[in-house]
Amino acid sequence: MSENKNQNQKQINIELDEKTSEGVYSNLAIINHSVSEFVVDFISLMPGAPKAKVKSRIILTPQHAKKFLKALNDNVQRFEKAHGTIKDYEQPTIPLNFGPTGEA
Repeated sequence: MSENKNQNQKQINIELDEKTSEGVYSNLAIINHSVSEFVVDFISLMPGAPKAKVKSRIILTPQHAKKFLKALNDNVQRFEKAHGTIKDYEQPTIPLNFGPTGEA
C-alpha cells in the first residue's frame, strides 16, 4: 500500500492550452549544440517558397537531449512494429542561410 501511495505522489498534472494543442507543422529540424545545451529549431519549409521560418525552438540540456533521443527511438520502433517500416525518402540538399554564425 505504501508503494501505491508513492506512485500517486510522483504523478505530474500537465496542462495543455487550446492554442498549444493545435500543434505546429514542421518538416525540417536544425540541431545545434554547445557544451551545456542542445538547440532544436523546427522549421516549416514549403516547396518553391524563397524563405522558411523557424516555427518553434526547443532548448534541452545534454541529459534531456539523450533521454529525448531514446524516447523518440522507442516510439519509432513501436510505430514500425504496428504499421510497418517508415520509408526514408532521399531529399535534395537544401542550402540554409541563417546569417552570421553566432558564438556562445
